[in-house]
Amino acid sequence: ILSRQVAVVRKRSLIINLPGQPKSIRETLEGLKDGHGKQVVAGIFAAVPYCIDLIGGPYIETHEEVVKAFRPKSAIRPKAS
Repeated sequence: ILSRQVAVVRKRSLIINLPGQPKSIRETLEGLKDGHGKQVVAGIFAAVPYCIDLIGGPYIETHEEVVKAFRPKSAIRPKAS
């Protein structure tokens, strides 16, 4: 499969180029799962909250049962209580 995923920043917008096929889009966003549904490779969706942080957007928390956001340890804020 030849696919070149690209994301760019234009002003304060994050623009993500996705593949053309629905299955490929799902795999790109969600990552790859094994036959039992266990995450094997994280998708790019996990990195979107941190990318938004980097361009000056709001700090976004995710529901970890859906997708665990990727952030370096230095960028993780304590959860609001």
